[in-house]
Amino acid sequence: MSIDFDLWIDPDDLDRHRAVERVLEHYFMERLADYPHLRLPGPDPYDYDAPFNRLHAVLVERARDYLLRDYLYSPTPMQLSQAFYRAVARSNKVILD
Repeated sequence: MSIDFDLWIDPDDLDRHRAVERVLEHYFMERLADYPHLRLPGPDPYDYDAPFNRLHAVLVERARDYLLRDYLYSPTPMQLSQAFYRAVARSNKVILD
């Protein structure tokens, strides 16, 4: 099994990693704006069939494909999740239960 995450291959290229993380956050903000208001999971945040959780999985996979295609960059799962939740925190489309 080979390592294919750019952050792990070249951890010293901080400028590139930070730039890609900004692109990721912007990507997620644009995708969240495409949806009507979203409710965050209330009593059971681990309900994997909840619309928000399904949306997370789909958007993260699309973001990974987008970066691989347009930036030739393979993000780590942590970079994807952090950018997604930063975008959720900044979005006015997400409603807390």
